[in-house]
Amino acid sequence: MSATSKGFASALSSGIPTRHARISGVGGYRPKRIVPNAEIVDRINSSDEWIRERSGIIERRWAGPDEGIIEMSAWAAEPALAMAGIEGSDIDAVVMATVSWPYQTPAAAPLLAEHFGSKAAAFDISAACAGYCHGIGLASDMVRTGRADNVLVVGVERLTDFTDKDDRGTAFIFGDGAGAAVVSASDTPGIGPTIWGSDGAQWDVISQRESWIDVHEKDLGWPTIGMAGQTVFRWAVWGMAPVAKRALEAAGISADQLDAFIPHQANVRIIDAMIKQLKLPEDIPVARDIAYTGNTSAASIPLAMERMIRHEEIPRGGLALQIGFGAGLAYAAQVVVIP
Repeated sequence: MSATSKGFASALSSGIPTRHARISGVGGYRPKRIVPNAEIVDRINSSDEWIRERSGIIERRWAGPDEGIIEMSAWAAEPALAMAGIEGSDIDAVVMATVSWPYQTPAAAPLLAEHFGSKAAAFDISAACAGYCHGIGLASDMVRTGRADNVLVVGVERLTDFTDKDDRGTAFIFGDGAGAAVVSASDTPGIGPTIWGSDGAQWDVISQRESWIDVHEKDLGWPTIGMAGQTVFRWAVWGMAPVAKRALEAAGISADQLDAFIPHQANVRIIDAMIKQLKLPEDIPVARDIAYTGNTSAASIPLAMERMIRHEEIPRGGLALQIGFGAGLAYAAQVVVIP
């Protein structure tokens, strides 16, 4: 290594100290409109019993005209910032996970930063249902390397804008909402290593049915999301349990040391199957927010954690395993200390 290279390496090492990160606050926003199964069943020739048995969903939330991506994100972020004890001006970066922001560009994150009066680095990530856990991993890295003291991570979706209300396989699944977390510097470890990856060979298993080019050139109207349910179910159950186990190993703990399991709220049958695969003790609380919120993709994990904290179902300062998985196919998991 040349003298110049050594000097460069030394400057980087001294200028970017490694430290710890933790989730210091969480918040959530659920749209005002509650949509029970009864409002959906006739259009897809189904029944309340069939939907509950197949997915565990009893009702979901649909966003109204005044509940856009930025608005919902802000309403979710405000209680997260309050729990963390910081102001919008203290945000050093904003990471937004979403696949339903209707603009190809600009990203939604800079607009959210502007809402809080911040000129911080701000960008969107598109990893669908795994997006929030990707965001937590990125935020943790930024804080641990000294690039930021407080990072706002938001998972937000208006999936009903991309839902085919006549599709019997997906019309009852998706909901809208936003969940937020603040990742801050910490004296002790609060976020374990992120285990993440993708399987692009199965990109079409969950995907927007038409590209924007097709929509434009063929005058197809508005695109919707399609899903091969059985393929997704098998992948989630058999492929994601090993990922969850790797996240536990990377954090240096075993399943019986967990205080909560917070998986992406895709389907209650997937959640139950993963519990068996992980051999989780029966007394560990498991998120089942899907029953009343539906599948909100990137928003599902922070919304589920927020509900469990608010209802005092999980201990503050305890350990939670969170894992997101979905379109891409993409996945990410980590163990975190509950704020």
